[in-house]
Amino acid sequence: MNRTQRPPVEIGDKRVESGTNDIVNLAVTRLYTHTNIRIPIYVNHSRKEGPVLFVSAAVHGDEINGVETIRRLLKHRSLHRMRGTLIAIPIVNIFGFINHSRYLPDRRDLNRHFPGSDKGSLTSRLANLLMEEVVGKCTHGIDLHTGSNHRYNLPQIRASLNDPETRRLALAFGVPVVLDSDMRDGSMRQAVHEMGIPMLLYEGGEALRFNEAVIRSGLRGILAVMNAIGMIQRKKRSSKIQPGIAKSSVWVRARMSGIFYARVRLGDVVEKGEIIGKISDPLDTTGIDVISPASGVIIGLTNLPLTYSGDALVHIATYDKLEQVEDSIEAFIEESVPLDHDQIDISSARNGIQSS
Repeated sequence: MNRTQRPPVEIGDKRVESGTNDIVNLAVTRLYTHTNIRIPIYVNHSRKEGPVLFVSAAVHGDEINGVETIRRLLKHRSLHRMRGTLIAIPIVNIFGFINHSRYLPDRRDLNRHFPGSDKGSLTSRLANLLMEEVVGKCTHGIDLHTGSNHRYNLPQIRASLNDPETRRLALAFGVPVVLDSDMRDGSMRQAVHEMGIPMLLYEGGEALRFNEAVIRSGLRGILAVMNAIGMIQRKKRSSKIQPGIAKSSVWVRARMSGIFYARVRLGDVVEKGEIIGKISDPLDTTGIDVISPASGVIIGLTNLPLTYSGDALVHIATYDKLEQVEDSIEAFIEESVPLDHDQIDISSARNGIQSS
């Protein structure tokens, strides 16, 4: 019996036929050294009809957790029986990745220049290339990030929850913290949203460091979303994690320059008015307390003690029902301790969700 052949996926100058998978090296530009710069893109194009999902990482070149998450995704056995199409871009900002930098050579942040222009700056052209060659051909998207600038984040989903499908997938991802987050001008998430494509942004860990629990959580979440949209079939695992939607979030900033001593960890529940740290002058014993402006959960924390007045120190998400979120975070931490690292205790896993 003849089967109707799905149209090929065309990216750059390459065609990937249905029933095959391949790596596309998408040409970006050529350096003044005559070195060609290309972005490696993995395409798994099933014979079976289904959604077209892009999963991207390293839009900020120093945020490498997502690179490892996608590497593990591409080896997962679930992809052997997949429906639809997976387009994986583990290293979007190839320039920053090579240089251990968040930015591109023109000193611009790629995630502030979407949808870009083919006549703009190098950063704008890269944004445009990604939108034209990949995003515009997809039905769903997941973008992987970490904390930046010496900050680490509790694994969390940021999404525009006014869209029912986006909300459904945000809850399906399976992390305890879901932020109904405003979109930044020029961000990929804003550009994708304006195209009507449901997209999740996953945050977790810190830049230039692998965080095993964060990587595993990201992989589980991507597979859960693929299951939710019908790309794969997975047996639903038992979990005590009940994602809670944060109604808002606030960064606590330093009121003076000095040395910051945190008294909280990622995932801690704090009360409004609680002392969550202290900033001291390095030359004497004076200092000030850092006070929580709201009750909520610590979802972001600086790991650089040296601080200037105005620096962001602690990120707090606020909820209507804190008790439920607290229980989910405890369950998440217990489930995220690496199975082959039994010596890691829960407090170590919580403190940055970064032990491995």
